[in-house]
Amino acid sequence: MEQAIQVQDLRKAFGAIPAVDGVSFSVGCGEIFSLLGPNGAGKTTTISMLAGLLRPDSGDAALLGNSVTRQAARARAVLGVVPQDIALYMDLSARENLSFWGKMYTLRGKALNRRVDEVLEVIGLADRQKERVGTFSGGMKRRVNIGVALLHKPPVVIMDEPTVGIDPQSRRHILDAVKELRGHGMTVLYTTHYMEEAEELSDRVAVMDKGKIIACGTNAELIRMVGQDTRIELALNAESGRVIDPWRSLEGIRGVTAEDGRITVLAADSNAVLPRLFESAASRGVRITSLEIREPNLEAVFLHLTGRALRD
Repeated sequence: MEQAIQVQDLRKAFGAIPAVDGVSFSVGCGEIFSLLGPNGAGKTTTISMLAGLLRPDSGDAALLGNSVTRQAARARAVLGVVPQDIALYMDLSARENLSFWGKMYTLRGKALNRRVDEVLEVIGLADRQKERVGTFSGGMKRRVNIGVALLHKPPVVIMDEPTVGIDPQSRRHILDAVKELRGHGMTVLYTTHYMEEAEELSDRVAVMDKGKIIACGTNAELIRMVGQDTRIELALNAESGRVIDPWRSLEGIRGVTAEDGRITVLAADSNAVLPRLFESAASRGVRITSLEIREPNLEAVFLHLTGRALRD
């Protein structure tokens, strides 16, 4: 696969603090690639260097073969950037904002009007295009922000946590719009600290923490790192010792442990195992008072690799 983004040993420090510490990855053309990590992981610093907003201390990156350090203008020309902060004029309408920024991209006349119409459809605001952006909700503003980055049809788009602090409806629209961009052949580099977004959107995910890439692969590849068993965490109304050994012998159970009054059961298929757990407990006069099912996911990968939760 042809590479749209190539990052090699990228480093950036602020004083004595390394914000990005030897990051390397590549993104194929037409791929949605997510940088997943907690706040402060180095995601925004990384994409700021790709966008030409920060100069790396060392290392380099290329966008469609154009070095961000040696061919900065050519690299920027193939890129659209959706920043975390809203970069719009609040007194202008959605259409006026898009038209203004389209002119910054040298679009004019009928071509500009046609492209603004197309982008308004993509971001789902064609029916609100004449309203002032200052009257919009946070989610609608972010959708216009995304529209600005798409006006010049860039082959590579970077989105820096575009759904932070917005309502569920706008979030859903943004996620659908990201998937639509892939359908148009665009490459998307998407940063997030929401595990469910990375799982839904991404062809591949790079897990980032403390300035480093600590794992990279498809969702399935990353989950295999921590095993594919479902964790069932239960509480009982009696001593756990009355059920542990019988549960260990049940079909489909891969392991049972008890700690601090809670039992953790590992199972290949929770739907098949749960009825057996309840039946076995009831036959011994024990009642399950609570349970929580944790399917294998990227949150588990991060916990496995770092020893802490993704949103700590």
